[in-house]
Amino acid sequence: MEKKQLRLAVLILAIVNVLTIVFFLLKPDASRETVATVGNDKITRQEWLNELETRYGEDTLRDLVDKKVIETLASDYDIKVSDSDLEQELTMYKALYGTQGQFSGEEWEEQVKLSLLLEELLTKDAMFPEEDLKEYYHQNRDFYDIQASYHLSQIIVKSFAEADQTVKELEEGSSFAALAMERSRDEFSANYGGDIGFVSENDETVEQTILTAVQDMKPGTWSEPIQLDSGYAVIFLHEKLEGQEYSFEDVKEQIRRQMAIEQMEIPVSAQAFWEEAEVSWFYGNEEEKE
Repeated sequence: MEKKQLRLAVLILAIVNVLTIVFFLLKPDASRETVATVGNDKITRQEWLNELETRYGEDTLRDLVDKKVIETLASDYDIKVSDSDLEQELTMYKALYGTQGQFSGEEWEEQVKLSLLLEELLTKDAMFPEEDLKEYYHQNRDFYDIQASYHLSQIIVKSFAEADQTVKELEEGSSFAALAMERSRDEFSANYGGDIGFVSENDETVEQTILTAVQDMKPGTWSEPIQLDSGYAVIFLHEKLEGQEYSFEDVKEQIRRQMAIEQMEIPVSAQAFWEEAEVSWFYGNEEEKE
């Protein structure tokens, strides 16, 4: 399961590179626009783009090629990801690993879907005895018993007066993320607009007063001031996940893929299929670079 978390983290980081390069490449008149000045010297958008391509171009193009390879071969082999399988995977990632809201829901879902398609491609011929699959299920039972979880953002302040003022400003239309970055005493979450990702109902790192308060909240709302051991909190509830206990049949295919991947001696990467997909790219063949 840790390998799955690492793979998804890598895929998410790839989004940043892809979106950054594509966004700037789509801007018109790149060669003439000035993006910075130093005294009388100008730095043009084209110079900037050239530097971005030098630093990130190869990795970004590789990510785009990998995406196309996965989609093409999945179509060739008639491999699909059902809505229920995608929802199950998303729920397990959120509840088990937590995610801070740095990406939109569509971007997150797209990367999880690509990850599932790649797993299916890599393991399409892998078979295991039923008893081995069941043994894996029972050995990793905690992964498939999902506790109720909450995606939260927080603003931590020193006094009730500060917390009460924060609630008033939210009611007047202020941005929760902006207020968190401006005044929250928890520097780590403040850097993410107060976002602390998903926390389970039994999370020992979150004070019980917060966990108790969010149980009766509706997604898209914030709390009244909540007293903590040291200070006060205002909490925003983004999303609530109900507890879910997955049966063996629910996760049987996921276990098959996971067992196969754990036995693989090659990297879990779409590049394993580049030759089959007849990839030709700007940076030449991988073999020529070795």
